[in-house]
Amino acid sequence: MKLELRGITKRFGSLVANDHIDLAVRPGEIHALLGENGAGKSTLMNVLYGLYQADEGEILLDDVPQRFRGPGDAMAAGIGMVHQHFMLVPVFTVAENVALGHEKVRRSGALDLGAARAQVRAVADRFGFHVDPDAIVEELPVGVQQRVEIIKALARDARVLVFDEPTAVLTPQETDELMSMMRQLRDEGTGIVFITHKLREVREVADRITVIRRGRVVGEASPTSTNAELASLMVGRAVELTVQKTPAVPRDGGLVVENLRVRTDEGVVVVDDVSFEVRPGEILAIAGVQGNGQTELAEALVGLEGHVTGSITLDGTELLGASVRRILDAGVGFVPEDRKVDGLVAGMSIAENLVLDRSDAPEFVRAGTLRRGALDDFARDRIEEFDIRAQGPLTPAGTLSGGNQQKVVVAREMSRDLKLLLAAQPTRGVDVGSVEFIHNRIVEARDAGVAVVVVSTELDEVVALADRIAVMYRGRVVGIVPNDTPRDVLGLMMAGAQEAAA
Repeated sequence: MKLELRGITKRFGSLVANDHIDLAVRPGEIHALLGENGAGKSTLMNVLYGLYQADEGEILLDDVPQRFRGPGDAMAAGIGMVHQHFMLVPVFTVAENVALGHEKVRRSGALDLGAARAQVRAVADRFGFHVDPDAIVEELPVGVQQRVEIIKALARDARVLVFDEPTAVLTPQETDELMSMMRQLRDEGTGIVFITHKLREVREVADRITVIRRGRVVGEASPTSTNAELASLMVGRAVELTVQKTPAVPRDGGLVVENLRVRTDEGVVVVDDVSFEVRPGEILAIAGVQGNGQTELAEALVGLEGHVTGSITLDGTELLGASVRRILDAGVGFVPEDRKVDGLVAGMSIAENLVLDRSDAPEFVRAGTLRRGALDDFARDRIEEFDIRAQGPLTPAGTLSGGNQQKVVVAREMSRDLKLLLAAQPTRGVDVGSVEFIHNRIVEARDAGVAVVVVSTELDEVVALADRIAVMYRGRVVGIVPNDTPRDVLGLMMAGAQEAAA
């Protein structure tokens, strides 16, 4: 089935999110839609999927104009969408999520979940997925939840499939599996729209590339284009794809972690006897495949874990057992790995989110009353400084693109006087221009004498930022190595196949 978008325009007040965009997707091809965060990629696909109504333009399937009044119409026409933020009911089973909205009932009127289970098994077998139809979705790893989204779309006979930033929350191994599945779908004749800002993935899997910047198509590119060429087309300027930094000059003091152990509520040890130190003026990157204790380690450092033993000191002050408030007041900045869950209040404005951890500061509050003008001025300065794409300080944070939400979190944490910056997955779901900016700010914090801990599953990011690298496997640090350690050695350490040489 051939898909064509002609002259699609979508406005939100004075903001033109899509400006007369043309896009064609042929059967049996992967068409990558590349652009910065806030460029209009997701808005365009939400128009296609019936979530938004275009102000101008038309959608055609096999040259026949369509009008989708909602996602149900789009699905009935053969369009499926795998959303960046999963559209699943967490407390439902896999089969119940697949059946939702397309329920089959027996003659008795009872829901026929057997049919949904059979659909799940059929699609899972087709792609070699390991998905239990009766598993509760919220208990599944993120990568498996994404497979459930894909099964939902394929169970409804989607002939055009949209992947909206599908690798933003996946490990490298899960990303490779997804790429293989996309190729299989393409070879079976499915047309695929692949929305992303990750250049390596585009060059690896795309047949054609359309680049959008600030709501408009600025050109088409070939998968043989270089990363630098694609990045320049996306951002509209030359982008430095490598981190420029001088050798670290560590100072005395900083963070010292000794014999740290974290247990779950059930008593399972997830961080096992971890010790390391990070001095002011250096970056320690913690590498590892997702799920090896990095999340729990980061949360323990800021007081978010309940069952922790050992010692955490910052400039000689013990922080273990302290409240999150006291830890932040001690000069700790925290960029959490999940901005939607731990980093932002979606219904609050950008301005309000920028002062969540200092809403009682005298510059913003006087005699118990919020100084709205001071808050808005502060927010406008941060919006400009961090290039947050929004209409203004009063824009709800939840309406921003994922990358711009991340910029709000980074702006908040880096606009305070810090002794320690803890950044977990700081550029997850962020485009190349924003990656460059965030990386530079992290290096600037290091050079200003801040001790920096970066937790990342992206090996490129680890190698680019780190002065030293601590590799975690199954809750333990298997070694702390220099930043020039070969990648194959780091990969073996991350897989638990090798420890650092003594």
